[in-house]
Amino acid sequence: MPSRSDDLCLLGVDGGTESLRAGVFDLHGTLLASASTPYDTSFPNPAWAEQDPRDWWQALGESVRAAVDQSGVRPEQIAAMAVDTTCCSVVALDEAGQPLRPCLIWMDVRSAPQTEKVVAAGDAALRVNGDGHGPVSAEWMIPKALWLAENEPEIFERAAVICEFQDFINYHLTGRWVASINNASVRWHFDRSRTGVPESLLEKLGLSALAAKWPAEILDLGDVIGGLTAQAAEHLRLPAELPVVQGGADAFIGMIGLGVVQPGSLAFITGSSHLQLGLSKTPFHAPGIWGTYCDGLLPGSHVVEGGQTSTGSVVNWLKNLYGVADYEELNDDAAQLPPGSEGLIVQEHFQGNRTPHTDPHSRGAMHGLTLKHGRAHLFRAAIEGVAFGSELILETMRDNGFEPERIVVAGGATRSDLWLQIHADVSKLPLTLTAMGDAPLLGCAILASVGAGLNPDVLSAVDDMVKVARVVEPDATAHAAYQSSYETYKATYGSLRSLRAGL
Repeated sequence: MPSRSDDLCLLGVDGGTESLRAGVFDLHGTLLASASTPYDTSFPNPAWAEQDPRDWWQALGESVRAAVDQSGVRPEQIAAMAVDTTCCSVVALDEAGQPLRPCLIWMDVRSAPQTEKVVAAGDAALRVNGDGHGPVSAEWMIPKALWLAENEPEIFERAAVICEFQDFINYHLTGRWVASINNASVRWHFDRSRTGVPESLLEKLGLSALAAKWPAEILDLGDVIGGLTAQAAEHLRLPAELPVVQGGADAFIGMIGLGVVQPGSLAFITGSSHLQLGLSKTPFHAPGIWGTYCDGLLPGSHVVEGGQTSTGSVVNWLKNLYGVADYEELNDDAAQLPPGSEGLIVQEHFQGNRTPHTDPHSRGAMHGLTLKHGRAHLFRAAIEGVAFGSELILETMRDNGFEPERIVVAGGATRSDLWLQIHADVSKLPLTLTAMGDAPLLGCAILASVGAGLNPDVLSAVDDMVKVARVVEPDATAHAAYQSSYETYKATYGSLRSLRAGL
């Protein structure tokens, strides 16, 4: 292992939906400087969303050069770099790695009809989709590849490689075609412990040719892909042969940046939507759960996934309806109300339900309204509805053998003490907040430190680089007060579904 000189630094890169951000970190996880470069998304048709991969490469160069310049470190001080990107951003490339068409990014769901064919295949590889009950998201790799094969067969046939945003960037950095175990496990139906590539599923779909178009080598997170090529080094203004380390999907690399690397822990990533990502000692599959994904984060780990489609977006919708500039006044007023918002219940399914019902047709609801209820009641009840939806996901996980002992939270909800306290009280679990808010970027730096040999493994690197800022403890009295409201919330879905069946 090389000497841990204080002069050494690490480079993390986060390829997001709207921009690519690069950050320079010291060896203890402190962000020294960062820079972001935007790129465009086009929407040629309803449900389509495309980006030009060449824009990613241009943004990578601009962001890395700016971040290193702003940090004041010399390029030769960078020990290694790692990249995370959006997941299910699927590209068709020629032999030179150049795009044959724009990328179908993660939010592109034109392949919704193809998902029905995937589920109908009834293959064992689908156990990660609600234990085979489905659905399979139109965001995922195989439905998008199937859409290409059926609708643009000349592009599919010409493509030497069909891969992810992640793989495109790493190829142009190193000249080597590899895939991340993270992307492959969680979105390609790849299972290293059983069949590897899902050849049976692909055969049933008439898509067997896809397997030969995927990168043949799949690396673990933290593995060294290779060194920067001379061309890449010139583009980034970094030394040639700088180690490039395998990353993965942004939210999952965020788990590492939050320190969620041990079984029994869960990352709670909040924003316009919520994502719950946990690590289990053992595999399990059940309706209403995505996963578990074998080796989806670290070797021997089993990642379980839950998600809510509309969470912060519901709260923001209310704020906009009220014509309020910020949340401070709404939070203050709502904090004066008792748990349960005096009988008001909100179902947060404004954009459907992802888990555990997995019902895109479910809709939001408010019930229990009286003339006493004001805007603070609605605001608090909306937050409580989001917390009830999160708790239902945790309950579904517990019913199938996974009970998180530690939850680490990141994202928009961390800016509201009220929201955090409600989440902690509803689930009767402490919530840990870390010092570094940009968890995916830090996760990349952690992986870079492992690839550079500055830490022996991810767990050791997390111990050194992830700092706890504070812990929000649950209030047992408030938790007890929420129980009747929570049970009513759970009953709302079935009742509303019956009421709306004819609409």
